[in-house]
Amino acid sequence: MSVIVRKSLLELIFTGAFMKRWNDKLRPMELVEVDKQAHKMLVAWLLFVINSRDMDVARRRALGEAVVEGGLFDYLYRLVITDIKPPVFYKIKENREDYRKLTEWVLSELTPRISPLGPEFRERMTAYLMEPEDKGLARRILQASHLYASYSEFKLLKAINEMDHELTGIEQSFLDRLGALSDIRGVSDLLDEEGTVLGKFARMCGRLRFQKRWSQTPRVPETSVLGHMYIVAAYSWFFSIEVGACRARMQNNFFSGLVHDLPELLTRDIISPVKGASPEMADLIRDYELRELERVVLKPLRDGGYEDIAGRMAYFLGLEVGSEFKSSIQRDGCIEEVTSAQLAANCNHDSLDPKDGELLKVCDSLAAYIEAHTALRNGISSDQLHQALYRIRQRYHDNPTVAGVQISALLADFD
Repeated sequence: MSVIVRKSLLELIFTGAFMKRWNDKLRPMELVEVDKQAHKMLVAWLLFVINSRDMDVARRRALGEAVVEGGLFDYLYRLVITDIKPPVFYKIKENREDYRKLTEWVLSELTPRISPLGPEFRERMTAYLMEPEDKGLARRILQASHLYASYSEFKLLKAINEMDHELTGIEQSFLDRLGALSDIRGVSDLLDEEGTVLGKFARMCGRLRFQKRWSQTPRVPETSVLGHMYIVAAYSWFFSIEVGACRARMQNNFFSGLVHDLPELLTRDIISPVKGASPEMADLIRDYELRELERVVLKPLRDGGYEDIAGRMAYFLGLEVGSEFKSSIQRDGCIEEVTSAQLAANCNHDSLDPKDGELLKVCDSLAAYIEAHTALRNGISSDQLHQALYRIRQRYHDNPTVAGVQISALLADFD
């Protein structure tokens, strides 16, 4: 069966931007599900790298795949069950029959959206969701990452909810459950946000939820840079399935999407017209990003003993080839730029560690298109939004298929 990613799945992934979190607490800002999922998966990537150091290539690749797909399954499940409070959900999970019934209903709701991904995807998702216990390293990494990301949100609203009788119990629950997972390498360091490089970096990543995209254009919903990175990562995974990417390429595409806007921690969201005003302007911005990325992120990670994390991040961001949107492979210890055609023809092999830069750009454009399209559909009339849709459609008008994805036909479904 051929796999084709449909508009309905892309829109479903985006709905996490509407889904409010901590909806019964006073909040300093709206906290939404897609931001939390992005922070969770960034932390899951860190823990995956650290805990796979001693593994052979096959085990490491299997663990990475389990972490990515498990995270996507959890997110899709969460989008359907929406705002069930955690204590209620945990009670449901304790009763296997109740949990089975709930999960069967969730799968029936998701089936029309995920069926184009093929029966194997649904079978893997069913097997994952029907086993609620947190067994295996991948599940425990995801559980620790989920708790860390949720606890980070809790600390944002703790100070303004001092009169809430639930706060003490909620915080202790986070600490107890994270403590039970402290045997996973890196978890204790994550919790020490002041004293460890890993903790500081994880907290820094979470700050991208404060940074809104399209900052001068009113939109409903608003999306953050953090949430946008997760949406692009999810799209990259699904399109990787569609184009028949090898396992290493699929994981690289997901994690590249997950970090592709990380330099905006250092520059904020500079809009495309400014970046493209002149070649000199683009070069100046790029040079500044690289210097600050090295100073604030990569060097501290290397100095703190996380050379592997810094190295993978540099590869995902395309530092060796000049852009995250350029495709690349690693051959004989050297990073080489390749085209999408070369990647599909003779570089789609795990041993070459391939990464789809052009596919990443397609996913980035699709995410921006859906952001603008959704805002217009929700009644926000704006020249900037209309112009964004026009520019993206024109970009692919004369090049309707990019990196194996029929992007022009997909955009036409939104008309």
